[in-house]
Amino acid sequence: MVKATIVIPNINGKGWLKDSIESVYAQTEQSFRLIVVDNGSTDESLEQARSYCSRENFTLIENGTNTGFSHAVNQGIALADSEYVVLFNNDAFAEPQWLAELIRAAESDPKIFAVQSLMIRHFDRELADDAGDYVTWMGFACKTGDGRRASRYTKQKRIFSACGGAALYRKSILDEIGNFDENFFAYFEDVDLSWRANNAGYKNIICPTAKCYHICGASTGAVRYNAFKSQQSGRNSILLPLKNEPLLMLLLNFIPLAVGYLLKCYKFHRQGFGEAWDKGMHEAFALLKNGQLGKRPFRLKDLPNYILMELWMIWNMVPYLWYRLVVVKFDLK
Repeated sequence: MVKATIVIPNINGKGWLKDSIESVYAQTEQSFRLIVVDNGSTDESLEQARSYCSRENFTLIENGTNTGFSHAVNQGIALADSEYVVLFNNDAFAEPQWLAELIRAAESDPKIFAVQSLMIRHFDRELADDAGDYVTWMGFACKTGDGRRASRYTKQKRIFSACGGAALYRKSILDEIGNFDENFFAYFEDVDLSWRANNAGYKNIICPTAKCYHICGASTGAVRYNAFKSQQSGRNSILLPLKNEPLLMLLLNFIPLAVGYLLKCYKFHRQGFGEAWDKGMHEAFALLKNGQLGKRPFRLKDLPNYILMELWMIWNMVPYLWYRLVVVKFDLK
């Protein structure tokens, strides 16, 4: 049995998919199976993927249409018969020791669910793209390290959430807590999954020695925001806390969450994406009305984990405000 199953979702990635795949095959750790899931590409990237089908450890799934990130990676996970599943974006490129370092970190503790790579900006390799995600008390899901010097991130440590663009997951825990929620389609689905693991008493960590370079937003065209990403954010930012916070926690957090949603709604409307944001919000409420939230039942034994998450989200307001009010304002690296 191979150690890891690597899943690359692809849609119209002709400019980067081949280099992404080649970086996987150049790994020092060769005990893996590679699965590319194509979501209806209309460019040359589908033919690029097909050119690897003769390799013994390669599988190509062709969906024909865009089924969403969550559905695509779930298809790859369903075929995995390895201890670990690794998700890798089609616009990311791994250093040779990347997979070996992810596995080494995961093997250090059986309670580790996800191991996040240190994602570095492809076109500015002194700067980090993502060193782990976190959620604030106001419901904001944010990236750590975005635009800051990659050399700042040298220590392996626990993080709130791993970015699904380049992360390893323990398959046995996926079987326990469930795969990616396909109601999310794209964006925040990785935060939802990591939050579920936190609630169940597992850990997510950053492994800075597992490095990859990421173009960011190449497939969706959304480095910041566009109509598609705004709609996803409008829906998924509502689903995220409702799915993962118990009722009492939601009541305690009602005011900061409400303020956060009002601020986000104002921002998206001001930037010209209000219609897309509102559409996403309506989709979230429709899922709630139809009983399709998919919330895990409250377990008394998980109470310490819920308390930890509450305190963690309150504390996360500190790095969030520091980044917004100091780092961005003064262009600190």
